[in-house]
Amino acid sequence: KVEFFSSDLKKRAQRSTVISLPKGGTGEVNEEHEVRQIETTSRKQNRPETTIRQEDIFKVPPGRSGPIRTVMTKGVAGIGKTVLTQKFTLDWAEDKTNQDIEFTFPFTFRELNVMKEKKFSLVELVHHFFTETKDGGICSFDQFQVVFIFDGLDECRLPLDFHNTEVLTDPTESTSVDVLLTNLIRGKLLPSARLWITTRPAAANQIPPQCVDMVTEVRGFNDPQKEEYFRKRFRHEEQTSRIISHIQTSRSLHSMCRIPVFCWITATVLEEKLKTREGGELPKTLTEMYVHFLVVQSKLKNVKYFGGAETDSDWSPETKKMLKSLGKLAYEQLQKGNLIFYESDLTECGIDIRAASVYSGVFTQIFREETGLYQDKVFCFVHLSVQEFLAALHVHLTFVKSGFNLMSEEKSWVPRVLSFLCRIFGQKLEPTRLYQRAVDVALQSPNGHLDLFLRFLMGLSLQTNQTLLRGLVTQTGSSSQTNQETAQYIKKKISENLSPEKSINLFHCLNELNDGSLVEEIQQSLRSGRLSTDELSPAQWSALVFILLSSEKDLDVFDLKKYSASEEALLKLLPVVKASNKALYVPINPSTSTESFSLACFLITFSCFVESSSD
Repeated sequence: KVEFFSSDLKKRAQRSTVISLPKGGTGEVNEEHEVRQIETTSRKQNRPETTIRQEDIFKVPPGRSGPIRTVMTKGVAGIGKTVLTQKFTLDWAEDKTNQDIEFTFPFTFRELNVMKEKKFSLVELVHHFFTETKDGGICSFDQFQVVFIFDGLDECRLPLDFHNTEVLTDPTESTSVDVLLTNLIRGKLLPSARLWITTRPAAANQIPPQCVDMVTEVRGFNDPQKEEYFRKRFRHEEQTSRIISHIQTSRSLHSMCRIPVFCWITATVLEEKLKTREGGELPKTLTEMYVHFLVVQSKLKNVKYFGGAETDSDWSPETKKMLKSLGKLAYEQLQKGNLIFYESDLTECGIDIRAASVYSGVFTQIFREETGLYQDKVFCFVHLSVQEFLAALHVHLTFVKSGFNLMSEEKSWVPRVLSFLCRIFGQKLEPTRLYQRAVDVALQSPNGHLDLFLRFLMGLSLQTNQTLLRGLVTQTGSSSQTNQETAQYIKKKISENLSPEKSINLFHCLNELNDGSLVEEIQQSLRSGRLSTDELSPAQWSALVFILLSSEKDLDVFDLKKYSASEEALLKLLPVVKASNKALYVPINPSTSTESFSLACFLITFSCFVESSSD
């Protein structure tokens, strides 16, 4: 066994990560934005579920027969999938677990992507990445217990085609890397090998279900693990308790803390806020948290790299230039769905690779350069949410500085000429158009990939957040009237019978705008006991769902009949049912109510245990 592990990797690999085995788990695609998936998971964390340890990933679970060859582990960005595979490999290399395995070959799709135009046999590919096998004269792996780990399927840029790719069975025959992987996953090539593939949920369907023997899921920190993280990070008990208490008061922050890197972002911001004893409240919304995070990182950069004092302006000319380039990269690559960037991606955005290396060296906690076993450099933001925030900041700053709406339908010279003429004649373009267009574009996304971007853009329109960014831009981009008009436009969209997921995200946008009027209206009716679901408009139904999902009380048992007995109304409450451990429903009589029976079957299949009740 020959494997190099850095001290940083060993430290990260000590972190406890729980792997869940979802009931009926398959490789289906969840079309929600990952933040919504995290929020849903947070509501269901007390639901009993089967868990397995990473060293047992290939062990046959109770109730199953036959060996496990290929395992797929799903999880949102930053949840701990890579650390999980590293811990598996580290424990194996240190003879702690899985001693029946003779070779473990961990690959990342980031590494394999740069091999797209090259040809290898399977043996040559292993020799290329793990030269010790070549030096040892190992030219066949048929007689060995081998595990291949392929981390980050969602980052794959290889054309994996499981329907038309030629069959390959000879591990010494050279072909393209995508053909090698396809045949390895299909079991045509080296069928004795075991495979572990990790991916974000949206990319799970790239591999046919029949090629996967077991699907698992990494769900991040549960509540005790969140508290454990902050108690280890902060030694002062009073400070720790205040931070934990603050996070628990915000459903958005509390949900996001399932992601380890968000715990780190939150700790970084709150530590600085409490250390400097700055006035004002602690950040409550996601936008506030990320604005403060950017300010903290800029301040640290000025002191560390440019010899500035902590009292100096946070936004030096160098900082502004870097953030402009990083914002453009974040926005353009978010549009393409890319989380990792190669030299060609940087060139398209007008960033020299040497400049990118400087950015990663200065903004190490925002933008990172990674070098693997290949020569090409790979860049990425520390987390998808950081990329989404910087993308929103780029759109905001571009409009404020030039009047150009990057979200415009017109991708020609027309908007640029219009913004130029407005500047010449001293006319100010109305920012409401920017925000309304952003709402429209986000709603058109089939997989919600712009949902968090939209939340950030709405939050950046507030004067309070713009004040924190003063110096980065010399003028503000919106007013309270603009915020009110944007909020009204969002409410209008909510009333248009959108999908529950899209409506919920728009309510989060209203939260970022500090507009809780629609929610308060329903809350008053709930408190007074005068809520009549028969009279609710689509917008009010959406508000009710949002209130129930935002409640601090865990939805262990959700009594459907408290709200309505109609099938149409119950379907509107599906997001709440999904977040519940048990749903109580009116008695089901298939002979008299086909619709009720169908709905109940759907609820049982889709989300949770449904119990009939006649009370």
